[in-house]
Amino acid sequence: MAKLLYQGHGSCRLTTDDGAVVYIDPYAGEGYDVEADIILVTHQHGDHNKVDVVPKKRKCSIIQNHDALIEGEYLHFIVNGVKIQAVQAYNKNHDKTKCVGYVLETDGIKIYFAGDTSTTEEMTDLGMIGLDYALLPVDGKYNMDLEEAAECSKIINAKNTIPYHMLPGGLFDMKIAKSFKGKNRLIVRDGEEIELK
Repeated sequence: MAKLLYQGHGSCRLTTDDGAVVYIDPYAGEGYDVEADIILVTHQHGDHNKVDVVPKKRKCSIIQNHDALIEGEYLHFIVNGVKIQAVQAYNKNHDKTKCVGYVLETDGIKIYFAGDTSTTEEMTDLGMIGLDYALLPVDGKYNMDLEEAAECSKIINAKNTIPYHMLPGGLFDMKIAKSFKGKNRLIVRDGEEIELK
């Protein structure tokens, strides 16, 4: 069964049932003790792109925003059996041409890592693909706030919606997590690993 470790802030580690290890936006927290097969970076802000903190397998694939979004086209990859689709991510603090989110599919599970974003046109399309999990930023300073994220959760309609990226530079805040009133809220605290089902 696939597992998701929320490391804190916007950083996560996904482990597939076959043992492939994917780090998304490495920067925060613990859990950088397993070698990566895949590293994904949504954009080049310093709290999302610390690729060097991750131990890497010899054939590790590193996909950054500039690899995933080329001349307006959001690209699709299949690496170690993991399907990776880059999607829109942007707001007043994040350039639409330089940022992406990712939808990953593995072991029959679809997970949306929003990266740094506010509401996008593409979220309606995401609501039609049957997402199992969605991780949405809620800090209200560099991204959408709790209310906007709650509205996005209704559009995206994932079976589980996890609030993350709660405080600039902070790992996790339970008060903020509990204040998120999004659809199908699932609170995962920093350092917690969940089974994806």
